[in-house]
Amino acid sequence: MMIRVIGVRFRTAGKIYYFDPGKLDIRKNDHVIVETARGIEYGTVVGDPMETQEDKVVQPLKAVLRVATPKDDEQEAANKQKEKEAFQICLEKIRKHNLQMKLIDAEYTFDNNKVLFYFTADGRIDFRELVKDLASVFKTRIELRQIGVRDETKILGGIGICGRPLCCHSYLSEFAPVSIKMAKEQNLSLNPTKISGVCGRLMCCLKNEEEIYEELNRRLPSVGDLVTTEDGLKGEVHSVNVLRQLVKVIVDVDDEKEIQEYKVEQLRFKRKHNKNRKMDVSEAELKELEKMEKQDSSASKLDEN
Repeated sequence: MMIRVIGVRFRTAGKIYYFDPGKLDIRKNDHVIVETARGIEYGTVVGDPMETQEDKVVQPLKAVLRVATPKDDEQEAANKQKEKEAFQICLEKIRKHNLQMKLIDAEYTFDNNKVLFYFTADGRIDFRELVKDLASVFKTRIELRQIGVRDETKILGGIGICGRPLCCHSYLSEFAPVSIKMAKEQNLSLNPTKISGVCGRLMCCLKNEEEIYEELNRRLPSVGDLVTTEDGLKGEVHSVNVLRQLVKVIVDVDDEKEIQEYKVEQLRFKRKHNKNRKMDVSEAELKELEKMEKQDSSASKLDEN
């Protein structure tokens, strides 16, 4: 069964949540007031209403309460100002209780029913006394959430090595596991400093082109493989250009070795679908990459909204 929905994103929780727009005239980039598990929230519509299968969204599907009014916009702006003050107060309280934690952000729910504080720490933190102290100041519910470094970067934002805003902050709704294999598949340098993001984990963008690189690599021989060219020459693969699907081959021409370039369809060779690519990386770098991969797979994520 098809149903009509809109996607809404909230400031700190980057994931997109779906709601029933009802008969309201709602368009992309509108602000709306909705009810979530945390209470009444102010969110941004990420796209025009669309039709989707009922089983593709979490049920029960809640309706949008209203399109945000000027008064709602004023309250949201006021909340953001209060969040700056709450952040500073929480910093002072953390220092007072001598807790080894790094405060990342403070967030008021739209109805001011709760204040959430996001932080990172190396281990578990006993913040019970801190919560009591904060509750006595704010006179409302207090929630402290420990998050991972990827979530920290997602909240704070920044510019990647590509010169563009970070994907996690600008459009990624969820983190996908990233592995060393993805970097190998794309023939990237396995130097940890070159394939890790601002957060110190393997770059999310390694996942973006994984499937196309896997498909393109399946059509190519590996460096060192023996091939036969369309003009009958036999040679050894010197290098490959994955995106252009070109192969440079060392061939014997008049008793001299030459490097000639061919399109992959001009070569005959036995494809190795599960071939292992040579890793030009030191043992120390490999251990660092494996550590980053392990940290990535077990990294904590922001809780459901």
